[in-house]
Amino acid sequence: MANATLTIGGLVGLTLAVPIVGSLLPPRSSAAGSWSPLSAQELDLLQKATSKPVKLTFTLKFVDGYLPEQSVPEYCWGIRVDNNEKFMAARPDIFTGPSGKADVPFDVVNMGFVIFSPICPHLGCYYSWSEAQNKFMCPCHGSQYTFDGTHIAGPAPRGLDPLQLREQSGTAEVMWIVYQSNTPARIVVSYQA
Repeated sequence: MANATLTIGGLVGLTLAVPIVGSLLPPRSSAAGSWSPLSAQELDLLQKATSKPVKLTFTLKFVDGYLPEQSVPEYCWGIRVDNNEKFMAARPDIFTGPSGKADVPFDVVNMGFVIFSPICPHLGCYYSWSEAQNKFMCPCHGSQYTFDGTHIAGPAPRGLDPLQLREQSGTAEVMWIVYQSNTPARIVVSYQA
């Protein structure tokens, strides 16, 4: 009877230990992030863009704990940058943050473009481009941003947050990044949804 109790207790303990230890490990894709390809049509629109941002849609794929891989439709905003120095002068907050060093660990201007997260840095609402106002506007609390993402009005503590862009095997890909809201420093929370 004692051996049966020990055996059953050991099996129950092992059954509980595996998921508990597994939950302490980070998800498979959190360290590397999620690269999402842009369509050839969207890249073409971005290349032809001048003074208007381009809304780029893609499918964000990620793994969340024990669930199978999930796909979520997402979007971001892309602008064409013809003059890096001019952009850097307009957005020093990206290149030299409050700490005196770059806020982001990647090249913001890549392939001649800058990609912005669609999430307002204030409290996480999704902003949009207003053709009539010629600026980005957040509907939640009224934050406003210029074409290059400079904060010009409202309670947001910083300008628009950049996303990483790269060219991989002839395809443009975007890295989904979540930043901490409502702080002047640009702090990366995660590299996936």
